[in-house]
Amino acid sequence: MTPDVSVVVVSYETRDDLAACLASLADAGGPGLETIVVDNASTDGSADMVARDFPAVRLVRSARNEGFGAACNRGASVATGAYLLFLNSDAQVTPGAVAALARVLDTQPDVAIVGPRTLNEDGSAQVSFGPALTPLAEWRQRRLVRAVARREPDALRIAHERSLVAGAPDWVSGSCLMIRRRAFDAVAGFDEGFFLYEEDVDLCVRVRAQGGSVRFEPAATVVHRLGRSMARVPDRARAEYDRSHLRYYRKHNGALATLVLRAAIVLRSLLR
Repeated sequence: MTPDVSVVVVSYETRDDLAACLASLADAGGPGLETIVVDNASTDGSADMVARDFPAVRLVRSARNEGFGAACNRGASVATGAYLLFLNSDAQVTPGAVAALARVLDTQPDVAIVGPRTLNEDGSAQVSFGPALTPLAEWRQRRLVRAVARREPDALRIAHERSLVAGAPDWVSGSCLMIRRRAFDAVAGFDEGFFLYEEDVDLCVRVRAQGGSVRFEPAATVVHRLGRSMARVPDRARAEYDRSHLRYYRKHNGALATLVLRAAIVLRSLLR
């Protein structure tokens, strides 16, 4: 039987988090769910753990770390579901979350991409959707994200209130993103020029340019242990973020905005 949803989980050095992620999917699964793990050459035994403890999961072993977008594309290439759910290995779906996301695509033909309400382990809301990435919009968004990270009460309240309201943002986070297979194929999947970061926003921009809309659905909830893979290599994470940020601006925001961003990155580096 062809599955309704194919879940693609990319893993890099997150064995224990990956096990928890797959266990949550097993609890939420059924005949309409196919799970694929693409392991990006982890050295912590992640792939062997999947093969041993989750035999129903399709395991794809990469010979090297291909980056997030490329690994997602590789997983999608062997998936058979009408809907693709890209899920970070450090995220766990709650009961009913996958079905709630699929229900949006089932009932709203104009929606091509849908993302869930994303929570920290303590139940506080993460900022997992937002407006188009422009210098002003990013400045506003980062103020909120940093204030949430500092546990400022007003910021926590704002993030919580926003996370309870369904809407049509410009993008949703790739930590958990469901997309129609035909919409994914129509834009040739993720841009593999993004090794890590911004590939999710870029995907949403390109799908919207093809006429598909993006939806945020708070009826679906995911718990996300934010940034566990890249926390092991923070210097590389910062470098990859800057590269991806510049690539996104070159693609979508023009030369002047890219120049401003480049100057900001240089200034930040000098100040550090």
